[in-house]
Amino acid sequence: MKAPLRIAIKSAAFAAALGLCCLVLFLLAALFVKAWPVLDLRLLFGDTPPLQAIRGVRPVFDGLFPAICGTLLLVICAVVLALPMGMGAGIHLALAASPGTCRRIGFCVDILAGMPSILIGLLGFSLILFLYRYFPFITPGLLPAAASLACLILPYIIRGTWQAIQTLPPELLRTSLSLGASPVQALRHVLLPAAKPGLTGCLLLSVGRAAEDTAVILLTGTVAAYGLPSGFWDPFEALPFFIYTTAAEYGSQRELAMGFAASLILVGLCGGLFSLAALIRRTVQMKIFTGNMS
Repeated sequence: MKAPLRIAIKSAAFAAALGLCCLVLFLLAALFVKAWPVLDLRLLFGDTPPLQAIRGVRPVFDGLFPAICGTLLLVICAVVLALPMGMGAGIHLALAASPGTCRRIGFCVDILAGMPSILIGLLGFSLILFLYRYFPFITPGLLPAAASLACLILPYIIRGTWQAIQTLPPELLRTSLSLGASPVQALRHVLLPAAKPGLTGCLLLSVGRAAEDTAVILLTGTVAAYGLPSGFWDPFEALPFFIYTTAAEYGSQRELAMGFAASLILVGLCGGLFSLAALIRRTVQMKIFTGNMS
């Protein structure tokens, strides 16, 4: 490749990367400027004393604290529901499934990953209506929304687990088995620790995907104002839905600024999760490189 062409390609790539960084910084700066008038404790707790709100003594109806807690509870429940099935399917595809089975299941996983989230929300809502005929306690709430979100993030966990284990050197498994370890012992003590960077990355990326979705929870349990949920079948508040309703129906400039502040908090939450994923991946890779996996 000629030197001028190589320099032009490098310059274009650098300009694209710089433009992306500038765009992200511009969006963050715009959110911060729009949210600046309401960045105080009232943003989180409204007129409720913070300690009483955190302890659940008094409800918060004019702050973001219930929406933040609802988002965290929703993400935790969704991950708890999706993680066993997703990791189990990924391990099976990587270690035990035949090539034909991998192609068929991989095709289904790709279809589920590409399915619009509104369809998953409609499926969850239809299932709630069907089950309500036989189990009247099943209503839109935290658990149905978390189950629907689990379906949304399931293909990411399956694909991430599959690739994390499949890309390991095959000598790891063969050496473990030749030294007398059972397949389960080799998986638990050798393969999963070695694949931990990839597993951690796909898990936290799935958490970020679940935290920002609106269409699924819109149909399965979230409301504009409820407070902290007291059970799995209660409605709940969430940051994405708060942003959606505020942008569409704000009645004052303060409400609009609270919507921008909620957006800033949601971006910070997802950015923190992605940073944590990168930190854990780098730490585990360093432990693998030094031979210290304790």
